Amino acid sequence: MTGTRATTAGPEDAPDGEIRLPRMRSGPQPQHLLLTLLGDYWYGLHDHLPSAALVALLGEFGISPAAARAALNRLARRGVLESSRTGRHTGYGVTRRAPVEVRLGHATRSAILFGGAPPTWDGQWRTVAFSMPEDQRNVRRAVRARLRWLGFAPLFDGVWVSPHEREEEAGRFLSELGIRTYVVMTARIPPGVPQGTAPLDAWDLGTIRAGYDEFIAEWEPLLGRAREGAVGTAEALLSRTGLMYDWMHFPGVDPLLPEELLPADWPRRRAHEIFAELYDSLGPLAETRVRQIIARFSPERAALVRHHTHRGP
Repeated sequence: MTGTRATTAGPEDAPDGEIRLPRMRSGPQPQHLLLTLLGDYWYGLHDHLPSAALVALLGEFGISPAAARAALNRLARRGVLESSRTGRHTGYGVTRRAPVEVRLGHATRSAILFGGAPPTWDGQWRTVAFSMPEDQRNVRRAVRARLRWLGFAPLFDGVWVSPHEREEEAGRFLSELGIRTYVVMTARIPPGVPQGTAPLDAWDLGTIRAGYDEFIAEWEPLLGRAREGAVGTAEALLSRTGLMYDWMHFPGVDPLLPEELLPADWPRRRAHEIFAELYDSLGPLAETRVRQIIARFSPERAALVRHHTHRGP
């Protein structure tokens, strides 16, 4: 921003230069909502937006001015945003520090691309078996969280499986935690041999399916209206952001199991089709609404607003 002085959070707020993104919580929390909006319409730009414009943008979603300003201050203290002043006016922009841009961009693109290309499978299961003392509860929780993030699920106590080639990452993580009693293997299920438990039983397919079914029921009617041109700019912004919030739920619950392992009517493909078409079709309308809001405070910045599609910026 011309004629401004950037001021970033001090070391007492972000120690040793650490950048601390807020944790995801259910519902449109102001900090995550603002990061979602910046990722969708301001990604890659370092121009500072007036704080009043960002407060007004969050106000579209029912966030009070006080809560919006608190979110801006907290993101600045975390090192995610930096602030600047022009006279009595404050502006905020995404910090130029590379880790912030990389993490924000990766989170947005990962969510958008999720479910688009069905994973291929080589027919092998990756298996992680480990043993550790019961009193190491914190380490045990860390192991379980990391293995789930890598796409593994517990088949038995201490035995986790995944159809994806993430065994090297799993083994490296266990080793870094100081766990010595573990083994990482690949295995195939021999045809014709009776199985008491199938690897696929490690996942609650019913719950995953129900999530996709609910998503389809929620958003398919809006897709029909969008095709008819019956959605305005304000509704497009609210709906597109809500769509993204709902879609971002699935990477945490669906490990992208190969389609050949799933029922023929598995709903993930249809859900993704709805997400991708609706996300793209609402994009220009939502961008217009964001421009309208920012133009009240900074017409020159409003001209820089742009939206993504599910294929890219």
